[in-house]
Amino acid sequence: MRPHQWVKNLFVMAPLVFAKRADDPMLLFSALCAFFLFSFLSGCVYLLNDIVDVESDKAHPTKCKRPIAAGRLPLKTAKLALAGLLLGTVSAAFVLSIEFAAIGMAYFTLNVGYSFALKHVPFVDVLIIASGFILRLLGGAYAIDVPLSVWLGACTFLLAMYLGLGKRKHELLAVYDKGGKTRKVLARYDIAKVRVTMVILALATTGAYAAYTLLGETAAMFNPRDLVWTIPFVLIGLGRFNMLTGRAEEGRSPTDLMLKDLPFLANLAAWGAAVIFLVYQA
Repeated sequence: MRPHQWVKNLFVMAPLVFAKRADDPMLLFSALCAFFLFSFLSGCVYLLNDIVDVESDKAHPTKCKRPIAAGRLPLKTAKLALAGLLLGTVSAAFVLSIEFAAIGMAYFTLNVGYSFALKHVPFVDVLIIASGFILRLLGGAYAIDVPLSVWLGACTFLLAMYLGLGKRKHELLAVYDKGGKTRKVLARYDIAKVRVTMVILALATTGAYAAYTLLGETAAMFNPRDLVWTIPFVLIGLGRFNMLTGRAEEGRSPTDLMLKDLPFLANLAAWGAAVIFLVYQA
């Protein structure tokens, strides 16, 4: 279920922070519930993906060590776990709110399409990943019933596209020396085009974030313009991620690299502290 990947679901908490409502115990509890429910849903997606890809994973140099591919987790047990966890998570999502449950089911359905077909289509696979981040953001907004800034949504979508392409670039570099590709979709990617697209997306992401700080609206009693001072952190983070994904380290995902990279984590912590200070000191 990849618990270390659940850090991506922190996007669910963004509406709470930017709506300046994190000091409300009830809304904080709802947002935390939304975070864990999305984490369980993403866990279901990972289970489904490993069930579908069990044969190809067995032939992969590192994925062959995953529980299902390695035979440590029987396929039948994995299928039963997936069914039980999905049923329980969706039921709990309806308790939180009907809208949140609808977003959660849309997220899972989208990823079913990704696991069975769309992950083999270049750029569309990254588009699906980015859409998942938007659904996380919407889920967080519906969980606490606050409006979502269009600019914040645009920034999240562009950032997710950038991160997704960074993963593809890392995978391409990792298998380059072998003269082959371990994922079908990689054969249809061109590394030069990926790099150029990442530069465009980095500029677009920064522009959308800047637009949010200058033009964005919020229901909370603070001016998004105060966040203009956090733009340098965004530029540093995007640049550091590009550097990390430029390392051909097979068997290590960009998420693993980010979570173990001190400069990246320090910059992320500084950005988070600056946002909280600027939002809540108003």
